[in-house]
Amino acid sequence: MHQVQQSGQRLILRELTVEDVDAVFAIYGNSEATEHLSFEPRTREEVSQIVARSIGSATAEPRSEYALAVVERDTAEVIGFGRLALDPHQPQAATFGFALRPDAWGVGYGVETVRLLLSLGFDGLGLHRIWGARSPLNEPSAKTMTAAGMTEEGVIREHIKKAGQWRDSVVHSILDREWATPTARA
Repeated sequence: MHQVQQSGQRLILRELTVEDVDAVFAIYGNSEATEHLSFEPRTREEVSQIVARSIGSATAEPRSEYALAVVERDTAEVIGFGRLALDPHQPQAATFGFALRPDAWGVGYGVETVRLLLSLGFDGLGLHRIWGARSPLNEPSAKTMTAAGMTEEGVIREHIKKAGQWRDSVVHSILDREWATPTARA
């Protein structure tokens, strides 16, 4: 089993524990935090099941999903959730996603979270390509992924159905050779 602990300047990515349910619920149960995600706010019970499933996936062999707590280094408080999922249809590729509590927005934690996830994928797992999708209206996410060195690729039309409406997704990606350049890692 590959136990994850990625450290950045202000944040740490670590494996989820059952004690993280309330912290993840503060994100996944929050309508502001989930506004641009692919789902409606979750109940505490749903979040409890997600955390339990994520803890279980950490012991799978081979491991294909890394669902991780984003922890503020100074306070040891869980402020976010990050996920890297290997793509069985694309060798050495993965999708990723992240969400932070709204009170942690606007201070660069998103960029640091994305860089930690990319480092896990490229430096830790030897991936070739990592991609993520965002709501077309989520401009802060677009800026975050661009600042982390990712490139906007295009649109997946009517990709997500949320609140009874189809929504497009905008895809951003980065390749291993782009990650290796100093500007992507700055």
